[in-house]
Amino acid sequence: MRTVVTLASPGMGSVERSDFGAAVVAVVAGLPPGEVVTYGEVAAEAGRPGAARAVGRVLRDAEVPLPWWRVVTATGRLVPGLEEEHARRLAAEGVATRDGRVVGSRGSARRSTPPGPATGVRPQGGGAAAGQR
Repeated sequence: MRTVVTLASPGMGSVERSDFGAAVVAVVAGLPPGEVVTYGEVAAEAGRPGAARAVGRVLRDAEVPLPWWRVVTATGRLVPGLEEEHARRLAAEGVATRDGRVVGSRGSARRSTPPGPATGVRPQGGGAAAGQR
């Protein structure tokens, strides 16, 4: 099955997306407020471990509104150039940030470990996100 998504980027028109793009949208759309995951975790859950950068492109180009601020790098880093907006949105959901990173974010296997206390951020594991920027 292939899904056609119209991108918001000017001049780009419609771009054909694989099931991966639809899976990324489904994973991110399903994140509850206050839960923070990594690009690598989303990629793994969407069926393509190691495709963290592709997750970023899907989020950037998605025409449907998605809670993009709930996704960070494996080291907890916020979106470069949007750190202030990213931090503001996370703070509204009770997630602490400092110096452009989520406090306590260390990357993990999303479904196998419960959230850390009071942050909604998963503790570190050796999952697909390990080593991703």
